Amino acid sequence: MLKRNPFAFPRLSLKVKLVLSYLAVALGAVLIMAIIIALAVQSYFNNAQLDSLRSAAIYRAQYLSYMYQRAGSWGSMQQVHISPNDPVVLVLTDGNGVLISCSQPAYILNGNCTDPILQHALADSLKGQVEDGYLPIATQYGGTFSSLFVSVPITLNGHIIGAMFLSEPQIYPNAFPGQVNTAILITVLAVSGVVLFFSILFATRLTKPLRSLTEAAEHMKQGRYTQRVHPPKTQDELETLAQTFNEMADTIEADVNELRRQEQARRELLANIAHDLATPLTAIQGFSEALADDMIPDPASRQETAQRIGREVQRLRRMVADLQQMSSLESGHVQLDLAPLNIYSLIDETLAVIEPECEQMEISLQNEISPWTPLVLADSDRITQVLLNLLDNARRHTPAGGQISVGAVAKEKSLRGWVSDTGTGIDTADLPHIFERFYRADRSRTGGTGGGSGLGLSIVKAIIIAHGGTIQAESQRDKGTRITFTLPLAQQSQPPAIQPSQQPRGAKFSEVSWKTT
Repeated sequence: MLKRNPFAFPRLSLKVKLVLSYLAVALGAVLIMAIIIALAVQSYFNNAQLDSLRSAAIYRAQYLSYMYQRAGSWGSMQQVHISPNDPVVLVLTDGNGVLISCSQPAYILNGNCTDPILQHALADSLKGQVEDGYLPIATQYGGTFSSLFVSVPITLNGHIIGAMFLSEPQIYPNAFPGQVNTAILITVLAVSGVVLFFSILFATRLTKPLRSLTEAAEHMKQGRYTQRVHPPKTQDELETLAQTFNEMADTIEADVNELRRQEQARRELLANIAHDLATPLTAIQGFSEALADDMIPDPASRQETAQRIGREVQRLRRMVADLQQMSSLESGHVQLDLAPLNIYSLIDETLAVIEPECEQMEISLQNEISPWTPLVLADSDRITQVLLNLLDNARRHTPAGGQISVGAVAKEKSLRGWVSDTGTGIDTADLPHIFERFYRADRSRTGGTGGGSGLGLSIVKAIIIAHGGTIQAESQRDKGTRITFTLPLAQQSQPPAIQPSQQPRGAKFSEVSWKTT
């Protein structure tokens, strides 16, 4: 049994993850922007104050240069002082770096005048440079504060006569950042609320179709294959996913229905085989027991009984052969002997084979195919079997005085042929199933009554499909039936005309067996 990690994060739904991700991205962007704004504002204020201090230092330097010119020397000038309430450090040196004046408020320690930063800035100014920066100012109360400074040279007629160091407290470190931070905090809270609202809205719209898909998949897992989802009208990947799911569900449902249909057909096939085998086996058993027990003393009757047993055995052999042929055709193991075939001659000869029985039943035969019909690419023996099956079915269901006709018309790359009759027809409910194995429209008929084994039309369909053709049936009750099939045309020129007088019917079929199933 797997143990849950106590330090693992709890399982969160996709909706919660999306909301948290939206919120994290938005707040992260706001915080980064707030930090950048705070740094930019602070830099702006520092630069603005430094520019103001630099302008004041240059102005004072010019004033001191003017006073030096009037006095003639630094010693003749009065001491430079600042107001006691003005928190400014003002240091003045002559051209040799000798300290002339260091003026500052009383609460600031005198040690600031000898600070290394201050001394270094004055030395650079005596070289003609303008220096600025920050100077920590110590007070007599034990505290310090940051002060901006500017050090400038004092010039007269292009000569450096001294240097001045001017410093004043930085006015921006405390109050304004607090106000900015408060404004940022309020903004973050407001943005968080807005982002939370819209993230929940967007996440709901995004996860609702996914939740529907999940529920539909759960239903399908439980065997309810009719479950479908309504694709969202978003015209994006979610809509495509929902449509793909529905198409997949259609395919699965069709496959499952086909499997069920095949399973039902398999059961019916086994039942039909058992039923069709039971009748001849019962007859064979009864006749055999009668012969074995000498219950038929008359030699003629015994001979007739033995012949009946032989006919039943032949019937079983034909049924087994049909099953084997059907299995081979459907599995694709039968190799067709394809060659250009004159369909007109083949049909004419096939009609000659079945014509005697049709004449006995007063059924007329019509060959409606033109002698100039193009050749087809087919197996002659298999197509003969197709025609014999179709003609025999038509004969058995056409009453006296009826008509059976065979025709064909070339169309594009295939030949469309048909066998039609004026017989009893097929019910609408039975028509879609007549090509199924062991299916009989008249369930009261059996093999012994002329109904066949129910495999004839199935074999016909398998042969036509093996040739790459199609087959279909049209019928109306008491008006007749029309079976239509297609065969591929041979890739060669049209055959020469064949006159019926030159091709006698049945010339090639004197030894052909046309017993059908």
